[in-house]
Amino acid sequence: MTYVLHYAPDNASLIVRLVLEELGLPYETRLVDRRARAQEGAAYRALNPAGLIPALETPEGVIFETGAIVLWLADRAGRMAPAPSDPARGDFLKRLFFTSNTLHAMLRMTFYPEKYVGEDAGAQAALRAQLVARGEAMSLPNALSLLDRELSGSEGVDVLSCYLACLLRWCALYPAGDTGWFALSDYPALQRMVASLEGRPAVLRAARAEGLGPHPFTLPQFAEPPEGSAT
Repeated sequence: MTYVLHYAPDNASLIVRLVLEELGLPYETRLVDRRARAQEGAAYRALNPAGLIPALETPEGVIFETGAIVLWLADRAGRMAPAPSDPARGDFLKRLFFTSNTLHAMLRMTFYPEKYVGEDAGAQAALRAQLVARGEAMSLPNALSLLDRELSGSEGVDVLSCYLACLLRWCALYPAGDTGWFALSDYPALQRMVASLEGRPAVLRAARAEGLGPHPFTLPQFAEPPEGSAT
């Protein structure tokens, strides 16, 4: 089976591409043209009714939701995630689901605040301010600090490290001009994790395919893809 990854450059599909590359699985890509808002069209919504990128065509049908895709791939391959019978499975799952359901979701709110609070500029600014605050409420800095503590002794490459590497990249880049709250050095365990990924062949292949530059995680730059648009 050759998988089909419906993607846009430097979108959440990048996480899936990294896992496919690490697992050495055969796959093809189909560009979702964000400039034409193809993700909102009927053809794409037939694959992912949520209208979000990515979607992955598999022998068992189409899967959407990034966390679900990468966990399914890891379980099918028997690599890049603890097996269901492994005592480490519970810790792995809580971190993966926290990353997907909390960290990724909050980050998306900073990218598209209008989808959550409407077109009022003041409401959008207030939402962003709350999401990057360092107080007691859950926020992006607090979520990253939690994961930094959780992963302080972790080694190796798994679907969670691929997921987090991309989120950390986007923390540094988006929204353009509004990322002053983030410094990778504030999270030393996460910084070591992403630095260890950058020289891996799978990462280099994905970075070339999507125009991410030589240091996509530690010194990220805006994508210059050979096709499509990241935004």
